[in-house]
Amino acid sequence: MSNGSSTEQKAGHNGLTYAQAGVDIDAGNRLVDRIKPAAKSTSRSGTMGGLGGFGALFDLKAAGFEDPILVAATDGVGTKLRIAIDTGNVDTIGIDLVAMCVNDLVCQGAEPLFFLDYFATGKLDVDQAARIVEGIAEGCRQSGCALTGGETAEMPGMYHKGDFDLAGFAVGAMERGTHLPAGVAEGDVLLGLASNGVHSNGYSFVRKVVELSGLGWDAASPFSQGSLGEALLAPTRLYVKQALAAMRAGGVHALAHITGGGITENPPRVLSEGLACEIDLGSWELPPVFRWLAQTAQMSEPELLKTFNCGIGMMLVVAADQADEIAALLTGFGEKVSRMGQIIAAPEGSEGVVYKGRLL
Repeated sequence: MSNGSSTEQKAGHNGLTYAQAGVDIDAGNRLVDRIKPAAKSTSRSGTMGGLGGFGALFDLKAAGFEDPILVAATDGVGTKLRIAIDTGNVDTIGIDLVAMCVNDLVCQGAEPLFFLDYFATGKLDVDQAARIVEGIAEGCRQSGCALTGGETAEMPGMYHKGDFDLAGFAVGAMERGTHLPAGVAEGDVLLGLASNGVHSNGYSFVRKVVELSGLGWDAASPFSQGSLGEALLAPTRLYVKQALAAMRAGGVHALAHITGGGITENPPRVLSEGLACEIDLGSWELPPVFRWLAQTAQMSEPELLKTFNCGIGMMLVVAADQADEIAALLTGFGEKVSRMGQIIAAPEGSEGVVYKGRLL
């Protein structure tokens, strides 16, 4: 049996290297060095150590928690990545990655504490990867959580040239007994916070509509300033700091992040049996991007509401006697707040949402 090395290989002649197999460890090291300042800029109370260890450490006591419950969330960006790859505009896709995770955490009542990313590609482009991670760091800064580590996987033969994938992992905490939803009751008021466009859901449909329209990503956007690609890459909004402030003020019974399934399927996730959301579709204005998608695809209103956020990125269920105060607090954070409706006793045959009025 061969011992796996010839005399020549031992001497360093004609031996196959890892780089020749398509994996450049030196490039990975250059990437880590480049992104260290971005990661360091996200440091917060509780952060321990920096990049390069075998695991990420976090001190809950130093972060101010006395009897914490940990909450974890993971997500990706979906086929919105295809637009970022095709246009070369990867600078904000990391914000989407963070938002899809931390916006879910706050819906449980948790404060996001730290974040890890997973970046996979066939051939590592250090500049591209660094721009992506810098976007992730920006999302972490906006949401008050630390970028404590991650993984860069260079996997030749697994991805087409130029392609990559992203996944994110966020961990948060809350004091025992403060979890949400809690206390949702008939008469509670629904407050909607404006989205920044399509966010990160429904992009397989979006890409199909763009294909039907005959427009390229560099074409002028038919519904906004700039190119179509730029408009559709507007990053998912982060609702963390304003949501935490509202929860700490009191009166917030639940939050629903409006992601896949749209307005029709997400709010019912916070309801107990026998309750429904009565939503007035005339209480906010449908953003132009959704009107263009609906018109181009000849999309029905029910399909639109079940596919996209339709201009509402986060919904809060609040006590009726504190609704005005909470709305004012959120407006002070720069939010566009819509009073969308209320919690009602579920009509027979309803599936959690009862609509009034028209959106289209």
